[in-house]
Amino acid sequence: MSELNTSSQFRRYLSMPLWLILILAGANIGVYFISRRAGGVMTAALAVYFGIELIVYFARRNAILSEMISFAAQYGVIQKEMMEDFSLPYAITDDRGRILWMNRSFSDVTGVERGIATRSLTGVFSDVTKDIFPQENDRPLEIELAYNHRFYRAEMTKISTDEIVRNSVFFAENAPEGTCLYTFFMHDETALHEYIQKCEDESMVAGLIYIDNYEEALDSVEEVRRSLLTALIERKVTKYFHDLDGIVKKYEKDKFILVMRHRSLDELKEQRFSILESVKSVNIGNDMEVTISIGIGVNNGSFNDNFDAARIAMDLALGRGGDQAVIKDGDRNSFFGGKSEAVEKNTRVKARVKAHALREFIMSKEEVVVMGHQLIDADAFGAAIGIYRVVRTLNKKGHIVIDKVTSSMRPMIDLFRESPDFEPGMFLSTHEAEDLTTRDTLVIVVDTSKPSYTECPALLKKANTIVVLDHHRPGSEVIKNAVLSYVEPYASSSCEMVAEILQYFSENVRIRNIEADALYAGIMVDTDNFMQKTGVRTFEAAAYLRRNGADVTRVRKLFREDMNDYRARGETISGAYRYRDNFAIAVCPAEYVESPTIVASQSANELLNIIGVRASFVLTEYDNRIYISARAIDEVNVQIIMERMGGGGHLNMAGCQLDGMTMDEAVEQLKHTIDQMIDEGEL
Repeated sequence: MSELNTSSQFRRYLSMPLWLILILAGANIGVYFISRRAGGVMTAALAVYFGIELIVYFARRNAILSEMISFAAQYGVIQKEMMEDFSLPYAITDDRGRILWMNRSFSDVTGVERGIATRSLTGVFSDVTKDIFPQENDRPLEIELAYNHRFYRAEMTKISTDEIVRNSVFFAENAPEGTCLYTFFMHDETALHEYIQKCEDESMVAGLIYIDNYEEALDSVEEVRRSLLTALIERKVTKYFHDLDGIVKKYEKDKFILVMRHRSLDELKEQRFSILESVKSVNIGNDMEVTISIGIGVNNGSFNDNFDAARIAMDLALGRGGDQAVIKDGDRNSFFGGKSEAVEKNTRVKARVKAHALREFIMSKEEVVVMGHQLIDADAFGAAIGIYRVVRTLNKKGHIVIDKVTSSMRPMIDLFRESPDFEPGMFLSTHEAEDLTTRDTLVIVVDTSKPSYTECPALLKKANTIVVLDHHRPGSEVIKNAVLSYVEPYASSSCEMVAEILQYFSENVRIRNIEADALYAGIMVDTDNFMQKTGVRTFEAAAYLRRNGADVTRVRKLFREDMNDYRARGETISGAYRYRDNFAIAVCPAEYVESPTIVASQSANELLNIIGVRASFVLTEYDNRIYISARAIDEVNVQIIMERMGGGGHLNMAGCQLDGMTMDEAVEQLKHTIDQMIDEGEL
């Protein structure tokens, strides 16, 4: 009987009646003390019971075990049939992902034939790779799968072979010995996904539409046609969104509110907001093209939250120069359009208002720290010098944060350090600035609005009062806690903006010659000697600086380059090549050049003089980081190309920084970005 290996629990159950005889024997002894005759009768009965129990235990035991084994076999068959016909797709694999067993539902869903299957689970589902298999028992792994246009939630559990053999022998018929097994369940959630998608498609999206240059466009057309111009614009905008099942309501002369479903927003993305270009086609004799800006908020919670997000998106669109759409999807911003240059405003009201606000902030603080971007250039330095002069005029302590000085900027910075007219503590390193800055310090950032690009990002977290002055189009990454943000993409440079601010301070700010030179140099460098991105206000700012002692000859001498820089620029241009006929790409050497980023930007400007080149890109390496300088004249918006790569800038002057890659990888990424944007119709 031992060969059947019965369990101890079953043996105890069969022997229990024999152990009960001992209790009855004790009771029999007690009966003898009461009555010998009664005790004898009970002894006879007990002997008969003991004999019958022995016969049953030894004679019927095999029969009972046979019945139990027969029941277990039938139960196993029933269990197997139940798993075979189980409605959920179910399979078992080995540790290599090979399918050992599957039920009919799994075969129907995947199309894998049943039987002795050797196909891999990873070969059926590409998302199920060996490295995601669960490593611990009883801890199922959930995986979202899409297969044959249906969506599944799969559960995968690791189990031991012994457990499988013990519970369901038929599952392990093909399992190799000494391996672990994995169960794989699939729950069809296609209907749930459809309802979720339908709910998302029907969710409401809030938006705002502004006409960027309403007053300027009306002034460029005859007075009798002005009402017709506004009517045509309003009709084009209303019809466009009405065709997308949206509602547009005008609430000011140049402002509209937009309400539509989420699915309509998806159509807008596919069309890449063609309304931006369509509005420009409205022409009834107006000399200026009409442009609009669109701000949309989606997936921000309630409808009120979406509307607030639309306002933020609109501010970002206008801050980038208008003529574009910005979608604020939670914390992520998407940009569409923005291919035209920002229109210069003739009025200086905004500059005057910002100047007065800046004065109030400076007056409320005892100490002011000014910083530009990393690897400070002439524009950032000149703007910082202009702000420093304002701070000193208001009798406040001022400092400029400069960590690394490039060879091109060293002559100008040395002039300030050697001049007795300026305090020794005028310039601070990043460590000194961190020690000096407190919550009561005013931090003014110039020539950038990206916190990661600033000379010392830690200052933005330490100070409570931050002011931003910049002329670049803001991107997704901006300084969010600024109490005053003056960003004008139409301005040629930050120095131009600061020169205008200097003229609107109530105090008579007297600029020294060397300070005027620094501001004038910033305008000259950023405009490529007044050849790019210049307007009326650019020359007015330059004239103001000339009246205050700026000298072109001194500035030119300060920015003469050494022989190595000149040779590196020639080598860069000679090694340039065309990509897709219209784009010039070159690599600037960095081995023998102290400031390769400056040489790269100069080389990019030179490459635009080649016939047929619509945009130029020069890459260089500095401090284990790849820098790209992008330039164009008017045919290509290099700013949106650089934004795709994490940078930004202007329509015809932009750049980006790439970490963690080689030069060859950076060039390939640039080419891939250009290819992708051409295929999408962006270029």
